[in-house]
Amino acid sequence: MRIMSLNGWGGTLHAPLLTYLAAEAPEVLCLQEVIHSPETDKADLIYRDGDHVLPQRANLFAEVAAALPEHVAIFCPAAQGMLWDGETPVPSRWGLATFVHHALPVIGQAQGFVHKGYAPDGFGEHPRSRNGHAVRVFDHAQGRAVSIAQMHGLRDLRGKLDTPERAVQARRFLTLLEQVAEPGDLRVACGDFNVEPGSATLQLLEEAGMTELVTARGFDGTRSAQYAKPGKFADYMLVSALDAVRGFDVVRVPEVSDHCPLVMEL
Repeated sequence: MRIMSLNGWGGTLHAPLLTYLAAEAPEVLCLQEVIHSPETDKADLIYRDGDHVLPQRANLFAEVAAALPEHVAIFCPAAQGMLWDGETPVPSRWGLATFVHHALPVIGQAQGFVHKGYAPDGFGEHPRSRNGHAVRVFDHAQGRAVSIAQMHGLRDLRGKLDTPERAVQARRFLTLLEQVAEPGDLRVACGDFNVEPGSATLQLLEEAGMTELVTARGFDGTRSAQYAKPGKFADYMLVSALDAVRGFDVVRVPEVSDHCPLVMEL
């Protein structure tokens, strides 16, 4: 079983992203920064937040689902706000998506918020609403259940430092995973956590019996060359049993986002 975690950057690099995902087709894809705009058939919209202007793929969720036709697709919205078609506002939902190959039956799942709650009337002030999603699947090839949780950690304009809000977020994320996991499950936690190595978030998950793979395997960051700011760590993947891991990689090529895909083979 291959599990991939990736921040999709709202589909800014949608053409290489969709080609890559269709070719790789991991059994479980945990995708953050997903756009879902069911009220429009426009392909591209613009996100505006002060001086921060970014192209977004209006219906990235539907496009990824079409690229992975053998997967169950689950969208988990964190907020609905406005993207822009020229000067016309378009209601758009922003959040996470999980895609699970139909060979892996989903036997449990939980969706919830790790910071604030659903924001129906705009993306809001930073730090904004953030959510998580956990699925429990059964791997018939290995005869075991695997519980996988992803989140997109809150963005704090002060940086990736430990904060009380991030401490609460980490506990809620762990609770979400434990809500679906049962004794004996292999457990995986992943996502764009928006924290540095050695953070309290990672310490909490490690105290719960999980091993973080990005730094443990010697990778020097998880941001692609598309990301020009300092600080190259944001994304992490943790597992409860190292002997179950056949391989792990932070994928540098092709570039499909300003984040690198994290890929673990069990």
